[in-house]
Amino acid sequence: MPWLKFLHIVALLSWCGALLYLPALLCQLARPERVALGVSPGAPPLPRLLYNGLASPAALVAIASGTLLFLLQGLAGPWLVLKLLAVSVMVLAHGLCGWLLLRLEQERSRGVAAGAVLAGSVAGLAMLAVVGLVLAKPAL
Repeated sequence: MPWLKFLHIVALLSWCGALLYLPALLCQLARPERVALGVSPGAPPLPRLLYNGLASPAALVAIASGTLLFLLQGLAGPWLVLKLLAVSVMVLAHGLCGWLLLRLEQERSRGVAAGAVLAGSVAGLAMLAVVGLVLAKPAL
């Protein structure tokens, strides 16, 4: 069981890190002067790699391992419902980042910076809620 908790924590840290970095990267790439900065127009490879290669797999592993921990340990309670709600908000922020990335790839960058700030802020607050709820979890 400790290896499953370790996997869950590593996947969650990776997902959270990507959810904080990706909006900042999208915000930077949405700037009109990005061509002058040496960033080529069109499909930005780094955000796509970060989203598809790190954030999405880490999210899937974090959610799957968390579900297994819940099923194997039989944990339940109001704190779990609130934690799942916070994780759902993180999933929504993840989806928003994906949509903003698509807009950038289609060279429709209007509103991407504001959306990225929103996604990063919402994800950060949800992460704080998850940490707070896990630390407040009743001891078994």
